[in-house]
Amino acid sequence: QVQVVESGGGSVQPGGSLRLSCVASGRTFSTYAMGWFRQGPGKAREFVATLTWSGDTTYYADSVRGRFTISRDNAKNTVYLRMNNLKPDDTAVYYCAADPYNYCSGHGCLDEKDYGYWGQGTQVTVSS
Repeated sequence: QVQVVESGGGSVQPGGSLRLSCVASGRTFSTYAMGWFRQGPGKAREFVATLTWSGDTTYYADSVRGRFTISRDNAKNTVYLRMNNLKPDDTAVYYCAADPYNYCSGHGCLDEKDYGYWGQGTQVTVSS
């Protein structure tokens, strides 16, 4: 069973940056599709970014494209979310998710149901 653990959340002023990290267990991490989702106050969980098999394909939500960057280090079983130019609307609990079989790559891995394993979340707060 895959365990997923996020870290790196915190409080930052608008315009600031944070980098979230997510470590997923498993000997075949390089084949996992990995994604980031978030849930803001009073909001439903929404897709943020995904990086599919071996980093060949990335997708971003329109709200974060150009500001956030997803990347992975397969040697460390880690996926990152670099968040630049943060806005108050980015305030949310950020969740990392894994699809060990990369089944979702054909349709972009944008649906939370594509992912079978989830972390507990890390809080990001953007305020002045």
